[in-house]
Amino acid sequence: MPSYSEVQRAVRVEKLRIWFGWLAGNAIMLIVALATQDVAVVSVVTQVLLVVGFLALTVALFRMTGALNRRAAAARREVLGDDYQ
Repeated sequence: MPSYSEVQRAVRVEKLRIWFGWLAGNAIMLIVALATQDVAVVSVVTQVLLVVGFLALTVALFRMTGALNRRAAAARREVLGDDYQ
């Protein structure tokens, strides 16, 4: 059975990975949008995809963080012996 500090450490690491993935994905999309800004039609398409991609990544970020928080809360309850459900 993991200790409470191990659960906290695992949650913190997973959240950092999620946030890093979100940041890296948005940076890649921004680099692509900036690289194509001088081509008229492609620039418009990449800007639209940038907005759609940003929204999709942000929704995924908050859904994954919420799911991780729920799993972490259950693990904490189990580790601390507060699991009454």
